[in-house]
Amino acid sequence: MEGNENTIKLYYNTEVEKLGMPEYGRNVLKMVEQLRGIEDKAKRSEQAAAIVKVMELLNPQVHQQDNYEQKLWDHLYMIAGYDLDIDAPYPAPLPEDRNTRPDVIPLNTRPIKARHYGRNIESIIDLIASEPEGEVKTAMIRSLAIYMRQQYLIWNKDNVADATIFKDIERLSGGRVQVPEGLELSKISADSSFSRPGLNLNIGGRGRKKNNKKKK
Repeated sequence: MEGNENTIKLYYNTEVEKLGMPEYGRNVLKMVEQLRGIEDKAKRSEQAAAIVKVMELLNPQVHQQDNYEQKLWDHLYMIAGYDLDIDAPYPAPLPEDRNTRPDVIPLNTRPIKARHYGRNIESIIDLIASEPEGEVKTAMIRSLAIYMRQQYLIWNKDNVADATIFKDIERLSGGRVQVPEGLELSKISADSSFSRPGLNLNIGGRGRKKNNKKKK
């Protein structure tokens, strides 16, 4: 906003240069610009260390990162547009390092054999298949079968026979895991309930109670 000699000119963020690292604010940018104007390198380096201390105070969450001191010096170089001749305790970062894209994380596109059990079940079955025969492997099969039964009942409200779960284990393992004869699972309590993730079965009940109160 322009004014006469008795008014003050106000500067808005839309009128000034966009900050490359807004978490440190525009005052730090001005400090860095003044820093580059210091001719003596020793004094310039000393002032740079003081600015890093200010940056640390303005951005305390940086302490949660590994090697946070080096990151602060890297940020100083970035704010300066990588044009900074100082004696720093860490090597100056390169501009191309900041623009490097992260490595692509490969996605598991293999189809899930049984969606109601989930993909992790297949990994557990692979682990059990590598175990030698014995009591430990039998205990692992029983624990897996109990978990698979719970997952089955989450998505299928009808009761499920133990034999169905045992057949699924053998099928999903491709025959590598054979359920021992005579293996039995613990009985399901009559008051046990299974619900889908994120589904609150009591919502309707609470709503009905409220409606009943209103009717009364």
